[in-house]
Amino acid sequence: MRPVHAAVLPPGPRLLEALSAALDGSGPALLPLSPGLPPAALERLLKAARPAALLDAGGLRPLPGGSPTGAAVLIATSGSTGTPKIVELRAEALLASARATLERVGGHGAPWLCCLPTSHIAGIQVLVRALLAGTDPVVHPGFDLAAVAAAGRVHVSLVPTQLARLLDAGADLTRYASILLGGAAAPAALLERALATGARIFTTYGMSETSGGCVYDGVPLEGVRVSLAGDGRIRLAGPVLFSGYRGEAPRDGEWFTTGDLGAFDEDGRLRVRGRADDVINTGGEKVVAGEVAAVISRHPAVRDVVVVGRDDPEWGQRVTAVVVAETPLSLEEVRKWVRAELPAPAAPRELELRDALPLLPSGKPDREALRAPATPGAFTK
Repeated sequence: MRPVHAAVLPPGPRLLEALSAALDGSGPALLPLSPGLPPAALERLLKAARPAALLDAGGLRPLPGGSPTGAAVLIATSGSTGTPKIVELRAEALLASARATLERVGGHGAPWLCCLPTSHIAGIQVLVRALLAGTDPVVHPGFDLAAVAAAGRVHVSLVPTQLARLLDAGADLTRYASILLGGAAAPAALLERALATGARIFTTYGMSETSGGCVYDGVPLEGVRVSLAGDGRIRLAGPVLFSGYRGEAPRDGEWFTTGDLGAFDEDGRLRVRGRADDVINTGGEKVVAGEVAAVISRHPAVRDVVVVGRDDPEWGQRVTAVVVAETPLSLEEVRKWVRAELPAPAAPRELELRDALPLLPSGKPDREALRAPATPGAFTK
């Protein structure tokens, strides 16, 4: 067991040094936190994580009530709202994930570019891969479009919004050694555009509890196993799993049941249908929001889309499509498009057009914000 140090540091040499020491056991466990956190959110996280010290630009400051851990890295999965949940990851899990990724994508040789928040697992894993590969990471303080476009031959992890911005800017995606795309479901049209350039892209599925992406292009990484629970939720097993949540009993059992619904295609590849808690109950019918969004994303006018359930006095919840469109789009057109592939209840009863989708710091769509009442001008049936 060893103490935990919360590091409120930007990406850079000090954070990389702390991560390296956490992984090889020569230093304390690391809880990376965003320097941009509001004071109240930071206090909530520190209270939940109980670190022994806080490391920031001013140096190392001891904190009362520190609790030791057997983990190497702790990742906060929330904290800006609600009660923070802290995932504990052993060095063995993080390194197993990084090693399997390096093998899958051919991740040795070219450096790894980190332009994702290092307070999230995706950003931290970029650094772990670089350390394991023995290459110096290229670390950016955030996603700067021009800097990432000019980065040259690097391995890079991106969320779909970042990939879309690179494409729109005319960046040459074939210059990258590989692009790991995760954090949220990529719209079909976006993925097709990117692949058409000849870019080497891997779509990834995973979470903090699995040390980051553990299923690439529907195929689990080496040592990872995938199955489905009776209710359709995705179950994962293997050396990449977390040891438990901070302040709770250690994780028990071989399998971790996620909050995502899944299915296997005819080739045995995993297809993520959507979040189990994003199932919309509309008029007594259950609609998987992620499946509706996947269908709408294939419409030629659609640039980006999220489907949510909004409160409705008649239907309980109404299926709402929030869309960023390339050209004008009507509700009837979207309904007809969805009904061609899915049962009638899945057809949206509301279409809201936006210039951009609200995003969380991790780059994922802010679904809570999107569930709020529509902005003026939305089309409702």
